[in-house]
Amino acid sequence: MEVKINSKLILITFMIGAFFAILNETLLNIALTELMNVFDVGRPTVQWMATGFMLVMGVLMPISALLIQWFTTRRMFISVMTIFLIGTTIAACAINFPMLLVGRMIQAVGTGLLIPVIMNTLLLLYRPEVRGKIMGTFGLVIMFAPAIGPTLSGVIVDLLGWRWLFILVIPFALFSILFAWKYLENVGEVTRPKVDVISIVFSSIGIGGIVYGFSSAGHESAGLFSTNIIMIIAVSLLSLVLFVIRQLKLEEPLLDVRVFKYKNYTRGIIIFVIVIMAMFASEIVMPMYLQGPLGYSAKLTGLLLLPGAILNGMMSPVMGTLFDKFGPRKLIIPGTIVIIGVMIFFSNISPSVPIWAFILVYILLMVSISAIMMPSQTNALNELPKRLYPHGTAISNTLQPVAGALGVSVFVSIMTHGENSYLQEVSGPITQETMNEAMTLGVHHAYWFALTLACIAFVVALFIRRAVSPDYDESGNN
Repeated sequence: MEVKINSKLILITFMIGAFFAILNETLLNIALTELMNVFDVGRPTVQWMATGFMLVMGVLMPISALLIQWFTTRRMFISVMTIFLIGTTIAACAINFPMLLVGRMIQAVGTGLLIPVIMNTLLLLYRPEVRGKIMGTFGLVIMFAPAIGPTLSGVIVDLLGWRWLFILVIPFALFSILFAWKYLENVGEVTRPKVDVISIVFSSIGIGGIVYGFSSAGHESAGLFSTNIIMIIAVSLLSLVLFVIRQLKLEEPLLDVRVFKYKNYTRGIIIFVIVIMAMFASEIVMPMYLQGPLGYSAKLTGLLLLPGAILNGMMSPVMGTLFDKFGPRKLIIPGTIVIIGVMIFFSNISPSVPIWAFILVYILLMVSISAIMMPSQTNALNELPKRLYPHGTAISNTLQPVAGALGVSVFVSIMTHGENSYLQEVSGPITQETMNEAMTLGVHHAYWFALTLACIAFVVALFIRRAVSPDYDESGNN
């Protein structure tokens, strides 16, 4: 498909809407303590502001493939941004915690449906030879928005109060809707496939249960080994198995899992999931370590992590352009090698490590992630025929919150287990120095696991090839 004259306006429309929708994923992280005090709720309750958001997104993303085929691009984008605006307004006006949570969940509905719509449209709108640059430009929003969320949140809460986290977003969401109303045009065809309710039930239980199970593991004393968590995850996995079996039998599946027959798609998604796990986990484990044994404040910790996070977003368009020019291998293979080196560093970290070394290594981690994440996802989607674009984007976007929840849960559980094992062997009194040593050992254990994952990603990367969709010839024409 030739690039339309208005393609730049369409991309601008998407980036405006996506920035503020994705920003909300992390905007409340710093404000959770403030919300606990304002509404007099405990940590497990207030965590639903984050866990519930991720849960709703995870449940809705598989359904996005169906909705994309039922409604036009313009109607979908304006509708989901309107839903997001309604949720934001409710949260801004909240007089109690249940009202705030309802607003937050409605926000999640808009965000969860928005990203698959955008990615599917960009795949249809741009030829394969320029998709890296376009996806990289969009990746700037996906990476940069959540990166500045915590820092921006801290400033807004300190100066204006928590309500302004929502109030300031309202005019931008409204502007995005009006901008789309004027400039956004429809891309692709509306096919309206049959709606299979049983598939929706299976996917909702499966994806929702896994996200909830792994996200809730941190609240259980036994972590991942809690009986409740094991039962939730077991039921969720069974539901997913039944979902996959049903999709293979349906003529018009809700989510066509046959996309995994395409080797480059499967390899790209494996690498994408591993990198997501490493990124989400590092954004949790490293702040814990900086505020624990290293003794830094929460605000200073956020500032120490900020350079790496900002560079991660800024490098996304650059990596996209390099992907178009050189292909995936020259980015993904070196990127996985750098991540292996970073994991070796973190698996030997101690309180004696100078802070400049930590900042430098964290920057290397985030830059290498930008060299891997969008190129691996774009190359994976490039191999699919057009009819499978909605399914390929839905699966990759569904796996993002799942991989994030899995990464955080597994890393924190491994770290906690290593920490507890060390403390159980201590014969004398447990001092602060002993606690620091225990946490250091726990972090080492977590990053040994991360090192294993990074090595797997490297091996898979060796088999990555530049993908060409069967709907396009080698020059990118259809």
